[in-house]
Amino acid sequence: MILNTFKSTILSVLFLATTFVGFASESSDPSQEKEFNAKDMIMHHVKDAHEFHIIDINDKPVSIPLPIILWTDNGLVTFMSSEFHHDDTGHTIVEKNGAKFVKFHEKIYQLNSGASAVEFDAEHHPTNASKPLDFSITRNVFMMWVSVAVLLLIFISAARRYRKSEDNVPTGIAGFVEPLVVFVRDEIAKPMIGESKYKKYMPYLLTIFFFIWINNIFGLIPILNGANLSGNIAFTFTLAFFTFLITSFSGNSNYWKHVFWMPGVPVPMKIFLMPIEIIGLFTKPISLMIRLFANITAGHIIILALMSLIFIFKTVAVAPVSVAFSLFIGIIEIVVTAIQAYIFTVLSALYFGMATEEEHH
Repeated sequence: MILNTFKSTILSVLFLATTFVGFASESSDPSQEKEFNAKDMIMHHVKDAHEFHIIDINDKPVSIPLPIILWTDNGLVTFMSSEFHHDDTGHTIVEKNGAKFVKFHEKIYQLNSGASAVEFDAEHHPTNASKPLDFSITRNVFMMWVSVAVLLLIFISAARRYRKSEDNVPTGIAGFVEPLVVFVRDEIAKPMIGESKYKKYMPYLLTIFFFIWINNIFGLIPILNGANLSGNIAFTFTLAFFTFLITSFSGNSNYWKHVFWMPGVPVPMKIFLMPIEIIGLFTKPISLMIRLFANITAGHIIILALMSLIFIFKTVAVAPVSVAFSLFIGIIEIVVTAIQAYIFTVLSALYFGMATEEEHH
């Protein structure tokens, strides 16, 4: 899997380089040049979208549309994102069930009654449109389902291998999975939680470790073009929130005593420490959320920024340097995919261990 990930990273960087250099070559005519905005380009690739944009051929985008599901005053509205014709500026209007919809910066807006075009204020925010409840299958949502399917396929296949094996010797996919499961058990769960209590936390720790790792790897595959679930703050928030809930519900009397009334210190110090400990309850999951989101997003932004140098300097001569440094960062990202899954799992196990630790006499 590591070798395949390495190949995918190289292909991803070369894919971006080919696309960007090709675009630079096509724009060599000053009369056809468009002003390049690195920030807009990077944010467009990093944020979630309603379609998989593959490549532009002769200024025509090639993409895979995804279903848009909206709940409006008129009820449920569904259609494919291709009906917006790749327009993200709010100019293309889609009429469904007596309502008009536009897409602006990857957000779906419903025009007010009687409006025939979206209007903007000085800060370029829509003034005559509102956002309906959006349950659309974006590329991050789609890849989350794909990652779940892949994990189920891997572990069900591994379980069948064990069931068919008479001596419980792992073969095939089970031979790959078992060392990782043993690693999470012996190097993370047992040391952080303890020999007597780690077992009930193993399903969650294994889930987040493989779930984060698989999605980080998917973020390096070129055909997915930015479908990076771990780089979405809502995703990392959800995982951190589950860790917070498990930690809170696992907390014993000794844990909560150290939070609200620290034993062994003078009363004035207890009063001083209590608000700090309460704040610490929330800073721990917040740090989990931001650490995963920031580290995964940073790698993608750096690669895109390096590729942007071709446009900023307006010469293909910069391409070898941009591609070389982008490839170097891409290789680092291979390591980061596993490291971030490991760190999130270790810290979650550490918090569980702190919550279940018995009082020392």
